[in-house]
Amino acid sequence: MAMYSEMSREELLQEKLSLQKEYDEFKSRNLQLDMSRGKPGSEQLDLSLDMLTVLNSKEQCIVNGTDCRNYGILDGISSMKQIFADLLECGEDDIMVGGNSSLNMMFDAIACMMHAGFEGCEPWEKQGEIKFLCPSPGYDRHFGVTQYFGIKMVPVPMTPTGPDMDIVESLVENDEKVKGIWCVPKYSNPQGITYSDETVTRFAKLKPAAKDFRIMWDNAYCIHDVTDKPEKLLSIVSECKKYGNEDLPLIFASTSKITFPGSGVAAMATSPRNMALFKKRYHFQTIGYDKLNMLRHVLFFKNADGVREHMKKHKAVLAPRFNVVISKLRSQLGGLGVATWLEPNGGYFVSVDVMDGCAKRVVALCKDAGVVLTGAGATYPYGEDPHDSNIRIAPSFPPVAELEVAMDLFCLSAKLAAVEKLLAQ
Repeated sequence: MAMYSEMSREELLQEKLSLQKEYDEFKSRNLQLDMSRGKPGSEQLDLSLDMLTVLNSKEQCIVNGTDCRNYGILDGISSMKQIFADLLECGEDDIMVGGNSSLNMMFDAIACMMHAGFEGCEPWEKQGEIKFLCPSPGYDRHFGVTQYFGIKMVPVPMTPTGPDMDIVESLVENDEKVKGIWCVPKYSNPQGITYSDETVTRFAKLKPAAKDFRIMWDNAYCIHDVTDKPEKLLSIVSECKKYGNEDLPLIFASTSKITFPGSGVAAMATSPRNMALFKKRYHFQTIGYDKLNMLRHVLFFKNADGVREHMKKHKAVLAPRFNVVISKLRSQLGGLGVATWLEPNGGYFVSVDVMDGCAKRVVALCKDAGVVLTGAGATYPYGEDPHDSNIRIAPSFPPVAELEVAMDLFCLSAKLAAVEKLLAQ
């Protein structure tokens, strides 16, 4: 079939009639399918069921003379810190193990910097307007945290190698109001891009105008490969130490999409100077996080290699789902000029850019026919996609058979929205 933009008006009208008939048939099926968020499916949750019984004696609860059933150990048990240190390529002393949510730790980090000055600076809340750089499309919950604290968000375009570093360097090094940047450096949300070595090195070499500038390095998908072409991310820790900037990054990760999303273990890694600041806050916030949950994870995995082996099981579940999404996009939208997409080697999402001005319409068409997607605009600060084109597809939760139906409807909706736009011109 020819590209839609090359069709005559009469051909477009005929195509619209055909697509509308097919769409009405979908609506009559009363579907109830959800691809709105990157939740692990039940098959993935089953992979960690043995964790629920791995801790079953009083003796197992004693770690280095400390009873994990009781209060204490603010920064987490050593064996859990060792696992995260290995996965995040840093030292055990750089790690603080928290509760079940890395997003919670990110929120707390921002709150701390808002209320407590560091590097000899006033707390952020006392500095007037401050700004955060937001690589876009990006993670909507990052943007939500920033907006909650009233921090001005500045979009930065994503490139195939990460954020546009020319823009990042210019803003960070010339505007002292810029206090931070959000990053998902490996298999970015939603595009699945891994930052290149050059990008990581340029981050490490930044010379911020603001002494209290920090990089929020959300390494959520550090071991989440879904193909046989795993990508390697250069260590931000080693690079920052190389250039005398070890205080720049705050690194976050969790086991939320490795074990149980509501009962995982989160961690933050950063320099000793930064850690001292945050521990002062946590000292008043908690007497210690759930050490029994940490211990369950340690007994289940043994070490970081055990985590990596476990992720091969996740890959076996996820790969067919990603294959469905990519194959449907290729076979149904390829060559029509109505959408472009990236084919990630890992992470949890597939990012699709439909024809400019059509994303909201595509999401609405899918919803009306029974398939819920992430809202159009969610991948941009303030929910404002300047092109109204980006849509984040989350393949993990639906069973494969349902995912195939959902993708058929998505591709149909993308074509119908494109034809409607072309006819309206």
